[in-house]
Amino acid sequence: MTDLTVDRARLAYVPVQNPALKNAEIVPMSLRSVHFVLPGGVDDPAAPSGGNAYDRRVSLDLPGFGWQVHQHAVAGEWPRPGAAARAELARTLRELPDGTVVLLDGLVACGVPEVVVPEAERLRIAVLVHLPLGDETGLAAGTAAELDARERTVLRAVPAVVATSDWAVRRLVSHHGLAPERVHVATPGADIAPLASGTDGVSRLLCVAAVTPRKGQHRLVEALAAVTDLPWTCVCVGGLGQDPEYVAGLRALIREHGLEDRLVLAGPQAGAELDASYAAADLMVLMSYAETYGMAVTEALARGIPVLATDVGGLPEAVGRAPDGGVPGILVPPEDPAALAAELRGWFGEADVRRRLKAAARGRRAALDGWATTARSLAAVLGRLSNEPRRAA
Repeated sequence: MTDLTVDRARLAYVPVQNPALKNAEIVPMSLRSVHFVLPGGVDDPAAPSGGNAYDRRVSLDLPGFGWQVHQHAVAGEWPRPGAAARAELARTLRELPDGTVVLLDGLVACGVPEVVVPEAERLRIAVLVHLPLGDETGLAAGTAAELDARERTVLRAVPAVVATSDWAVRRLVSHHGLAPERVHVATPGADIAPLASGTDGVSRLLCVAAVTPRKGQHRLVEALAAVTDLPWTCVCVGGLGQDPEYVAGLRALIREHGLEDRLVLAGPQAGAELDASYAAADLMVLMSYAETYGMAVTEALARGIPVLATDVGGLPEAVGRAPDGGVPGILVPPEDPAALAAELRGWFGEADVRRRLKAAARGRRAALDGWATTARSLAAVLGRLSNEPRRAA
């Protein structure tokens, strides 16, 4: 278990940034406690994900809104863990006192109703859903249906569900038959970064996503193979270990089209290395089959980089609009590499299109919500949860 704040006699000192001061102010405040149960790989740099980044960031920011976070990282092959992982999760929950406020990452919670549902009778549980389990691409039909049913059982049993976009809230309510008042949104924030200088203003494409079937990099390869006459280069940043078979097939597809010198699978990046990849990018591309939001999109927009992405799930929300109504990206139908290729030709061939998209991206950059807004929304959910009468066992 990791405590992310110092709690002495339930009095903590939380840094609050004040732009008028060179250093952070130190503000004393009394904190309530939330126990945050996370997947064991949440800090693994070789397997970065939007969900992990979200979990880490809200853990750091919640103390600023009155919540001391106790982390419990439970190792396992979530959402289908082995017996040892299920037992460890059961032990972790069992040892928490009655009435404890618990935030469960949905990847850990939603596949194991036999563990979570009995504890929902005595703990005040909120489940944070980064991606509905049945939306993962590449699952066998029976597996997807089983995970979907398990998730429904868990989400119907807990008093609060948190989703990461308005689209995801609507989907969870309609798909699982949840009471709307129990499903809340805490949209991912974005840290405004320096404007990307780009490469030449047009030719460097960047895709930031784990290399998996759901992220659809094979569709990107097919589209780029149709526009080899254009002077593009593309860097795909993302973990390569989640689906080795898919990665091997993608490499073969790249070789088949003769794109080895123009399309690079760079593997996972973080920190300065990832910042450098964004800084060199002229256009972000994302060909996902399913996204509840799309943090890579807002990370690009936070640097003024326009976006070309599939029109799925919460991606239109992430792309959003600039304050003047300008749209900082282009959305293409899923399952249509030809549409992507056509939009790439427009990007390269029409300077007015590029100027319009870049202006809208800079406008959207200035209007993005920060992570404090995310933490505030999540803290409000936890506050309501802690004030509700506990269910009778």
